[in-house]
Amino acid sequence: MSAAVLLLDYGAGNVRSAAKALERAGMAVTVSADPADVPHADALVVPGQGHFRQVMEAFDSSGFHGPVMDAARAGTPLLGICVGMQMLLSDSEEAPGVPGLGLVLGTVRKFDAAPGHKVPQMGWNGLELRGDPPLLRGLGADAYAYFVHSYYVPADIPVDDGALSHYGVPFWAAFSRGNLHATQFHPEKSGAVGLGILERFRRYVLQ
Repeated sequence: MSAAVLLLDYGAGNVRSAAKALERAGMAVTVSADPADVPHADALVVPGQGHFRQVMEAFDSSGFHGPVMDAARAGTPLLGICVGMQMLLSDSEEAPGVPGLGLVLGTVRKFDAAPGHKVPQMGWNGLELRGDPPLLRGLGADAYAYFVHSYYVPADIPVDDGALSHYGVPFWAAFSRGNLHATQFHPEKSGAVGLGILERFRRYVLQ
């Protein structure tokens, strides 16, 4: 029986393409805008795209904040995608004074524009494995994912397992810490590598 994955529809993420990708990876997906569904889920997927302030305001006004925090602290597996990854941190330079979920301590930073490094970063970037992240287990050293972002999770946040990428500075492209998992890139836009990462979420996290 497939794990019951709840994909949160709070008005700030592309839930349609994410749902299709999760289903292709073998998961039973329910898309929900009802916070009451959170306690009954085997895993949560938190998408996010847009400005950090708008995303956090949409998330807070949706009623998901409290139930998601309770579930995360209780050990329910959670996968954050794109700004959904950034939401896990304390805050972001994109919206000073707007708190994130604070499940991982640290501030999301903005890339500095430089010759050869336009902002936002748009394109394929390599994934450099660190530790033993379940999302990347056995993925190989030549994996690339597709990024579109101006802000990044810095390499000095307190996580040990994941994958770093470089764009002027090193940053976490993906990480796993306990029941929290996240990717800065969209797996559904990253071809076979992205699908493989979602399959590993099902195989190693939801087992």
